[in-house]
Amino acid sequence: MSSKVNILGGGESGVGAAVLAVKNGLDVCVFDQKQIAEKYKTILESYRISYRESQPDAEIALADLIVKSPGIPGDHKTVRQLAQKSLPVISEVEFASRYTDATVIAITGTNGKTTTTKLIQHILQSAGISVAVAGNVGNSFAYEVATNPQPYYVVEVSSFQLDDIVSFKPHIAVITDISSDHLDRYQYQLENYLQAKFKITKNQTPNDYIIYNDDNQLIKKAINEKEIKAYRIPFSMQHQLKEGVYYADNNINISIAKKKYNMSIANETMQGNHNTKNAMAASAVSELLRIRKETIRESMESFDGVEHRMERVLKIQNVQYINDSKGTNINATFYALESMTTPTVWIAGGVDKGNEYSELLPLVNEKVKAIICIGIDNSPIIDAFSKCTDPIIEADSMEVAVQLAYNLAKPKETVLLSPACASFDRFENFEDRGRQFKEAIRKL
Repeated sequence: MSSKVNILGGGESGVGAAVLAVKNGLDVCVFDQKQIAEKYKTILESYRISYRESQPDAEIALADLIVKSPGIPGDHKTVRQLAQKSLPVISEVEFASRYTDATVIAITGTNGKTTTTKLIQHILQSAGISVAVAGNVGNSFAYEVATNPQPYYVVEVSSFQLDDIVSFKPHIAVITDISSDHLDRYQYQLENYLQAKFKITKNQTPNDYIIYNDDNQLIKKAINEKEIKAYRIPFSMQHQLKEGVYYADNNINISIAKKKYNMSIANETMQGNHNTKNAMAASAVSELLRIRKETIRESMESFDGVEHRMERVLKIQNVQYINDSKGTNINATFYALESMTTPTVWIAGGVDKGNEYSELLPLVNEKVKAIICIGIDNSPIIDAFSKCTDPIIEADSMEVAVQLAYNLAKPKETVLLSPACASFDRFENFEDRGRQFKEAIRKL
């Protein structure tokens, strides 16, 4: 193992990797070209970890190993310079995996991964299994390995985190779905994004498992074309499976390694086809870990869901307000609109990722009575939907948007925040956007 480790990026991943490195006796320094947030400086200083900020530093190349934070793209100037020096550059997830023998369940996908991650954690905890979540939800994987060693980790991993893995090998991998997202990071090539996601299974062996959405044509095609060694477990809403998990007659039907049973989802707190898929993936993981059927069913009934993902906030004058701020792409918003059962005032907009809004037209025609735009540039949304709903109104703050929605929505209708866009034109992140939405509702 390398003795001198430099960390590129002083955020959640970078600081977690630094703590893990110093706890294992390595010489470590963190580099960031911006100011490091005070909460992360406090952690670094408490572990007496050196850091450099706000300027490029030639010293970064004086190391045996570089751990790169996922937010830094591979074509970044500093990363290219390090590659020219033949220095190994790995991800924080890769680094963390080298310091734990725990059973790792890793979940990736364009949508559904956070809910699936938290649901699996909830089921395992209900079964009395010591488990921690990490990655894109909660603390970084490296920080959890350093400070909270557990026999099981449920790790949500993004394509960015998978880009720089070498030997990372989850025992159970889950791919929830794949659709166009983050293509600016992947040369606007969907195939490149797909390749990054499928790195989750590249080091798996026949003793490991890959659970995947068999209804997603991109995933299904890749599964059939790629050399995958792991035991394959598909799940489907659309057709019965001899081996895998499928939905029929309001039941999740599980058939894995000659064990078969079904489980009603009528009493689940999470509604909608997308949540049924998340539940099927979690059921498959739970079956592989030999958790009792009754524990799985009871856990699903008691699961409260994830903040900012189809979160029911309040009902005011018989109007339901739903926070889906985590819906940052077209596919996520598709699922949100699909689950609407009453006329809906839709709050949308933000930083457009080159969205193809045409995919939402049938649902908007069927379910949306008005659109309120909260981005700085709302022209793509206005152009896409001007012929199918009236009014479309622009709001310059979340408080104004919620007040407009309050005026438009009638009893037995719904106000849905599902932006289909990134948040950073007006908000710090999707969490900030969701919290402002909830605060504005409570002020009504």
